[in-house]
Amino acid sequence: MDPVQKYRLVDPQLMRTLMQRTGTGSSISARELATAAGVSHGTIDNILKGISKIQKEPVAFAICQTIGVDLLILWAPIGRSVPASEGSDPRRLTVAS
Repeated sequence: MDPVQKYRLVDPQLMRTLMQRTGTGSSISARELATAAGVSHGTIDNILKGISKIQKEPVAFAICQTIGVDLLILWAPIGRSVPASEGSDPRRLTVAS
């Protein structure tokens, strides 16, 4: 069983901006985005408010596909270089000698 890749939102304001002018040139509301991406309106609302920063790949991909941008424009894959929490910055880690 493969674990599902998770992604951390880069910037909620960027998502709002991209929703104002999608790949089709039109805007999309949070409710419309939720319906098109197959998630609840509360999920999109929490993402836009910065409450929910982590999403599984299918959700992150569906949001980007609906808006019309590449996945890595809005989301960073969680792993070695992108920690799940914002307080963990791998650039600040020190190596003991």
